[in-house]
Amino acid sequence: MRFKKMVAGIFLQAAACCLMATPSVAAINASHLGAAYDASAANINFKVYSSRATRIELDIYASPYGAQEVARYVLIKGANNVWAAGAAVSTLRGLGVTGPVYYGYRTWGPNWAYNASWTKGSSAGFVSDVDADGNRFNPNKLLADPYALELSHDPANASWTDLTLYASGAAYRNADSAPQAPKGIVLAGDSQSIGVKPQRAQKDDIVYEVHVRGLTMTDTSIASAYRGTYKGAAMKAGYLASLGITAVEFLPLQETQNDSNDVISDSDAGDNYWGYMTLNYFAPDRRYAYNKAAGGPTIEFKEMVKAFHDRGIKVYIDTVYNHTGEGGAWGNTDGLTVYNLYSWRGFDNPAYYELTTDNQHAVDNTGVGGNYNTHNPIAQNLIVDSLAYWSNTLGVDGFRFDLASVLGNTCETSCFNFDKMDANNALNRITRELTVRPAAGGSGVDLIAEPWAIGGNSYQVGGFPSGWSEWNGIYRDTMRASQNKLGAVPITTGQLATRFSGSSDLYQGNGRKPWNSINLMVAHDGFTLKDLYSCNGKSNLQAWPYGPSDGGSDDNISWDQGGIAQDQRKAARNGLAFMLLSAGTPMMTGGDEFLRALNCNNNPYNLDSSANWLNYNWTTDQVNFNTFTQRLIAFRKAHASLRPIDFYSGADNNGNGMQQMSWFKPDGGTPDSAYFGDANNRAIAFRIDGTELGDTSSALYVAYNGWSGNVNFMLPWPGAGKNWYRVMDTSNWNEGANTVTMPGAESFIGGQGTNYGVNGRAVLLLIAK
Repeated sequence: MRFKKMVAGIFLQAAACCLMATPSVAAINASHLGAAYDASAANINFKVYSSRATRIELDIYASPYGAQEVARYVLIKGANNVWAAGAAVSTLRGLGVTGPVYYGYRTWGPNWAYNASWTKGSSAGFVSDVDADGNRFNPNKLLADPYALELSHDPANASWTDLTLYASGAAYRNADSAPQAPKGIVLAGDSQSIGVKPQRAQKDDIVYEVHVRGLTMTDTSIASAYRGTYKGAAMKAGYLASLGITAVEFLPLQETQNDSNDVISDSDAGDNYWGYMTLNYFAPDRRYAYNKAAGGPTIEFKEMVKAFHDRGIKVYIDTVYNHTGEGGAWGNTDGLTVYNLYSWRGFDNPAYYELTTDNQHAVDNTGVGGNYNTHNPIAQNLIVDSLAYWSNTLGVDGFRFDLASVLGNTCETSCFNFDKMDANNALNRITRELTVRPAAGGSGVDLIAEPWAIGGNSYQVGGFPSGWSEWNGIYRDTMRASQNKLGAVPITTGQLATRFSGSSDLYQGNGRKPWNSINLMVAHDGFTLKDLYSCNGKSNLQAWPYGPSDGGSDDNISWDQGGIAQDQRKAARNGLAFMLLSAGTPMMTGGDEFLRALNCNNNPYNLDSSANWLNYNWTTDQVNFNTFTQRLIAFRKAHASLRPIDFYSGADNNGNGMQQMSWFKPDGGTPDSAYFGDANNRAIAFRIDGTELGDTSSALYVAYNGWSGNVNFMLPWPGAGKNWYRVMDTSNWNEGANTVTMPGAESFIGGQGTNYGVNGRAVLLLIAK
């Protein structure tokens, strides 16, 4: 459940780089890398970084595919290893470039020396595919600018599927990739507004993780041409706002290899649906745009952002700075020196990738290719520059970082060592150079880490530095085990109390707060909420459209509730209630609000299919669950006491303190350390004093019965002159449209000392009135 495994086509494993020297620069794109028109729009300036190239040529194209260049310029190396060239727009127009300007680069270096007799497709000047310093220059491979603001197309697409064209090594090194290679596009800028960014504190957010294509592909309320696009997603802003969502977190939207998904319809062959193989860190993915003209994806993305901002919804994007779409070594020939050259590797392999000590192979803590060299200042520049572009220009409000432990790696050669105290790691540089949103809200970005990777000391839940929030995998696993592993996994009420109250054991000691815990039960990589309570194990090899998919965890902490459908829905209500009644930032996955199912496939990274897209044709049970979700979200948003900016006082699991949060045994007594530490106890309750936390209500009471049988809870004091009223009981007897009552319609229960019987495996929510 902790790791994505994606093996698409020839993207396998291993590969790439190391070294360092250039100091970090605390400025956004200080070298003005990329391609841009000057102030007069009469000239275009091209700049690219390489510390090791001996010659770089710029090829300019009038069309992006199947054509030869119309102009070629030799770049001049300047300060800080920045290579530059300029092109007059009038000259390009005279050469036939009357529309968008497409471009790419060819590079030479120590392993492939420049030879004046070289022609496209020749080996003139070739020394080796890789030299002792890790260089992999090859002028036969047209390279996309790492700072291009849009790419024309993917390496594999409906017109070209042979990815060996981009390989360097063995029989592939002399194939000229230029006619088919992706080209950068020079953008002239636009006036599209991103609206007004929400400045809401993260503690008040409800995060909704979803795939931008899957959000609308089957939505018949949206015109078919707009489904699966940024434009279509913008049309769902109203729906998400009505659900109560305050932050939509899109799976990767930076350009990725996915054009090949359209080559063979109704098939998973070579498909990359999730998008965790980035081809460019600045360009919005063109496939998700209705307007695919040059500049169209950028404008349409900003239009989508504005649509969400107009509804008060933040836009987060999932980013992949731990590896790239160039992948790792592939094939079994030539000593595993065959690598794809799309961009970074062909410009400066040791700067952009972490290499083994001999500079020949990759260090891989991602499972899908060599580590991006996150400790190298040049590689860091690209991370910070691209994040700033997405935030400042495209309007993004926050970022989720895939396998983010790699960004805390202090190694640049042949090792992995996570150290949050290293001021020069990428994690700390990001928080230095980007404005992190203050705890109480305001301008800035929200930073969310997936706090693990593969191997070494990469599992770092609770281990990230200040400024970072984390997917709380310990919260997820604890709450799942409490529901699904009764008697098999020793979960104590003390553990539950710690998770309900904001995971102070993980976040309090290092200056962070409960809202730095992203509380989740499921995410895109793993079971859906419904499947978590409907499946005893994964079933990933089923037929299309639900499979087949490889990989996926075998440790899902799931249970099918004995195959009883009503109990499965109850368990899903409990899972959602856990998140929405816990201190922290809750995150749900798109479709969980209506019990979306994937028939037990827990790794559908490769399924660009109807099964993986959200389906809005709901049964009565799904409608009821959607109402349940909507109302419980509204309840959380209405009660500040559920969204504390700091840890509750009196919330420790030793029963100490009676201020903001108090704990109770079923008999109404205060649990001691023995009760909290005994895994044989499965029932716990807590009371939150709203008056201490700026809440309009005086008190809330939550009881959880983890036993299979009924448990009576004696209710505590509701406050002077008040009684307890039922807002929610997830028990089967209360299933329906009103499992969560509307404000003002709560059922009277009684005062202090009243006994309330909570059915087996159910959650109760009361309010004092």
